[in-house]
Amino acid sequence: MNFVSVRIITDDVARLADFYELVTGATAVRTGDVFAELTTSFATLAIGSTRTVPAFAPGAAEPAQNRSAIIEFLTPDVDADYARLKDVVDSWVNEPTVMPWGNRSLLLRDPDGNLVNLFTPATPEAVAKFARFLA
Repeated sequence: MNFVSVRIITDDVARLADFYELVTGATAVRTGDVFAELTTSFATLAIGSTRTVPAFAPGAAEPAQNRSAIIEFLTPDVDADYARLKDVVDSWVNEPTVMPWGNRSLLLRDPDGNLVNLFTPATPEAVAKFARFLA
């Protein structure tokens, strides 16, 4: 089994797709106004409209309710990303900080309030851990 994607349910697919395009530099593939996907080398961030939820089970997902998951993106230079995004992102949680586990991380919220972590491995151990993604 392989982990391939995370899907965010939202009332505004275009707004979130635009936001994640800005943050990641990836281009979203959009299916009308109900679905978009941003694909990186290792995973996909899917964005689905609340109108798609009944296809799974009515009421199974609610937009803008996440308070426990963090969407994480490995980046070559988190400080450069902060400089690039600091005037366009509305909700910052922290500035780039080296975490106890060795990543230099930047935490922000997307327009629906979901936590987003941009990080760069900062210690030799963290660099080794993410070496397959950095090649």
